[in-house]
Amino acid sequence: MTDSVSGRPARQVATADWQALAEELDEYGCALTPQLLTPAECREIVACYDRPELFRTTVDMGRHRFGSGEYRYFTHDLPEPVGALREAFYPHLRAIGHLWAERLGRTAPWPESFAQWLDSCHRAGQVKSSQILLRYQAGDWNALHRDIFGDLVFPLQVVIGLDEYGTDYTGGEFLLVEQRPRAQSRGITTALKQGHGLIFTTRDRPVRSARGWSASPVRHGVSTVRSGRRHALGLVFHDA
Repeated sequence: MTDSVSGRPARQVATADWQALAEELDEYGCALTPQLLTPAECREIVACYDRPELFRTTVDMGRHRFGSGEYRYFTHDLPEPVGALREAFYPHLRAIGHLWAERLGRTAPWPESFAQWLDSCHRAGQVKSSQILLRYQAGDWNALHRDIFGDLVFPLQVVIGLDEYGTDYTGGEFLLVEQRPRAQSRGITTALKQGHGLIFTTRDRPVRSARGWSASPVRHGVSTVRSGRRHALGLVFHDA
């Protein structure tokens, strides 16, 4: 990991106020990070989209009725900033995941070593890279969904905005919809600033109820892009 390429974004993750982020996740199921990538670093990652050799597959969302737009899954040979960010996030998200599992009376299968966790995924047959680079044009959108690819699931993931909201594109807000216990669903919208990340729950999260802690299912998506072009980087911590 070189300081010039990947050290600075990783330090941004390490020096974030993780207590405040954990509290925001408890309250809303998502939390905005400080700026992780500079505009130049964002543009470098966006430029990867037009290098097909970096990706294992391309998904046309309209064809699969996932919405409208396109995304690509990276190969395991990740660009350095992408791999560094993923490794930097893991120990902090793991700590939150263990706390959530304890509240819900679940096992917490995520070891201290990120490499060991990925090895567990691979031994379970989840061998494909799950890191995503998404591209939306005007009129595109992403249906509400959850990124679950097998039995081994990491409880949190991160999306990073790569374009400037309100300048490069309009619309395209990140959507989070939570089915609360014995209540109507609650929706949250977030406009992603360029280079900033949003941590959010992959499948569900613990919420307090009269009987203690309950699991509240959550799905995520993207509202319709009204103009311009929107790119985002998705960091998923279990393989597919």
